[in-house]
This record gives sequence, structure tokens and C-alpha cells, in this order.
Amino acid sequence: MRSIVADPHSASTDELVEAAAAIATELAQRAAPDSGAACMELAEKLATSLDQAELALAGLIAVVDRTGEMKQWGLPSTQAWLRCHMGMREGRAKERIALARQLPRLEQVKAELATGALSYGYAATIADAVQRLSEQDCAAAEDILLKAAGEGLSAGKVARLGSKIHDLVAERNGDDQPPQDVRRGYERSWLTVSRSLDGGCYLNGWLNPEDTAILDGTLAPLAKPAGTDDRRDLGERTAAALSSVLAGGHKATRVTVIAHIDTLTGDDTPGRLRDGTPVPAEQVRRLALTAGISPLILGKGNEPLYLGHTVRIASPGQRRVLETLYDTCAVQGCEVPGLLCEVDHVDGWALGNSPTDIDKLTLCCGWHNRWKHTHPDQIQITKADGRYLYRALPPNGITRSRRSRSPDDRLDPWHDQQLAA
Repeated sequence: MRSIVADPHSASTDELVEAAAAIATELAQRAAPDSGAACMELAEKLATSLDQAELALAGLIAVVDRTGEMKQWGLPSTQAWLRCHMGMREGRAKERIALARQLPRLEQVKAELATGALSYGYAATIADAVQRLSEQDCAAAEDILLKAAGEGLSAGKVARLGSKIHDLVAERNGDDQPPQDVRRGYERSWLTVSRSLDGGCYLNGWLNPEDTAILDGTLAPLAKPAGTDDRRDLGERTAAALSSVLAGGHKATRVTVIAHIDTLTGDDTPGRLRDGTPVPAEQVRRLALTAGISPLILGKGNEPLYLGHTVRIASPGQRRVLETLYDTCAVQGCEVPGLLCEVDHVDGWALGNSPTDIDKLTLCCGWHNRWKHTHPDQIQITKADGRYLYRALPPNGITRSRRSRSPDDRLDPWHDQQLAA
């Protein structure tokens, strides 16, 4: 057992976090008392402490979010940081980000959460409810929602009350109904298409931060000016970029089935789709008879043997091989689908000397592809089973631990440095 010595009033934030971490580690190893009554009392007291810790965590997240520090570590958004480095599920990460961003406007919520008078669940619910309200409406809503929480309404009913407040604000402002993003909430992206009389259409919608990162990574490189004579504004170039992506992705219906050559000649070995879904051997042979076949020659360990070119842009055949090997971006923890990624030269493209060979290519989302180019000393590249894996390393001179979520993390320098310490 470690002894913990810290004066709460004079200790620094770093020292208090270290003390809290040490206490939590020790507490996690203790067995619960046999008495149900004692456990109930201790659980309620511990829950209050955890709610207060959530307030401290929200303050830390707010600074990271405001300064964009996560981008120095190879992460495109605050949500990606919480999901990849702290192991949070998507909904939990969004909830904590909303609380971190709204607390500066919720002084009463902040004060009550700090003293333990308000639970984290209520605080997060109120923060979510006021996201789209003005400063004046936010203050009024905070009073109403805190009063409802104090009267014993459940967090779910407080959330519904928050939605009602949005409706009343919209009605006061003369709107027939609240904006679609308010009515739909902010968990999922949405898009509506309205046809015009001349055959065109209007697009309206909202993208969550993760989908926004995908949109930026996909369209931004294509929306750059074509040259000094390109007179189109950003909106026109973005529309052209979207058209280019849609045209390139819908040339023909295509299904990739991976199968051994013996399966086509009568063997019972099943094939598989790119996501691992098995395809019975009989169905593989039926597909081979009724559909066009583009063979991809793979060797031991899924190592591609052919489809190489020595030009700057990867060929469609090469991209198809890469989309078969990579479901997502090659950067560990990035979940951008491979279909939306760019082809990346693993060793970089310098003056046309780096070959565009299939065994030197991988898929990388637009954001990480640019980040890799500008931070070459912060990328660790490994290869296994014919696939490359990129790991984003910390900025120079910074060492810290992070949670290990898989055996592969044992290869991570951060993890190794902590073990050595």
C-alpha cells in the first residue's frame, strides 16, 4: 500500500490528480463490505465523489478542446481523443464534450456539481438542453431545469422539459417549429434533399463532429483552386468536389468477394466479404459464373504480388486491393472507412522517386494523410499480415501513459516507456 500525503488546499492540480489516482487504484482492489446497508451508504458517497470528479474532468477537457492540443497528437477532434485514448463510447464522449463546453454558461450547475448537491446525470442533461439557446434563454432554462431536478423529476423527464423549452423559444421567435437540428437532437448526422422545379435540388442538414472530420478530409483536398485562373468561390469548388466523389464512387455496382482459387474449382473453403462475413463456397462459384471477375493475386500473409505502377496516382486496381485489405484508415484508432480514405505512399512521395507499388501503399484519411506529411517524426509504422499500421506518437519530449486496449498496444512507445519507469 502506498502512503498518500497531500494537503488539498496547498497541493497543485497535478498532485491532487496523482493522489486521486492512487486512492482509486487502492479502492478498486478492496472487497466490498458484507453489509448491504453499509454498501448502499458507501456507494452513494462514492457516486457523489465521482460526480465531483466529473466536474474536474470537464474543466480539463474544455482546455484541450479550446486549445486543440489533441491535433498535436494525431487526433482530428476532441471526440476522437476521448474515444481512442480514454476508451469512451461515442455517446459518453459527446456527453462530456457538451458539459465541458456549456459549463461556463451554467454557473449554478457548476456550483451545485462542485458541492455534490447535483449529480453528473442532471448536469449533463441540462448542458445538452441549452446547447442551442442564447445567453438570456440559457439562464432562464437553467433556473427551470434545476428547479425540476430539485423537485425529483428524473433525468429523462428533465431532458423532455428541455425539449419543451426549445419549442417555446421557437414559438416566441415566430418560428412555426424549432429547427430540425433541435428536433432531431445532435447524436446522429442527418441530411434532407429538396427538389427544385428545374431538376436541381437543395441540400440541408447537420453533421456531427466525426462526420464533419470525414467530410473535411474527403472534400477539402478536392476543393482547392485548380490554378491561378480558377475563379470559382469555395462553395462552387466544394460542390464540384462532392460531384467528383459521387461520380467516382458510383460507376458500377461492385461487391468484393475474397476466395481461394481452389474454391472456384470445387473446394469447400468458403470465401469472405471485406468485413469478414463468410460466403459459402457454392455461392462464391455462382457469383463467379454470373458476375465479372477481377482477380487480385495475393501471396503468403496477404502480400500483394502484382498490380504495381510507377506513377504518382494509384490505379483503380491498386485501390481495390487496398480497400480489400483496409476496412478503415491505417492510423490506429481512426475509424474513417477505407472507402473514404486517400491512397498514401508509406515512404512518402518525393520528387517522383518513391514508387507507387502496391506493397508501398496504404489507405489514410485526408486529415491523417496531411498530418503524417507535416509530422513525419510522430508516426510509427509497422507491418503485419500484409497490412501497414500507423501509430501517432506524442510530440517530441513528452512522455505519458495511456490506457491499453489491445495486445498490440504493447508495441506502443508510450506503453513501453511507462513499463520501463
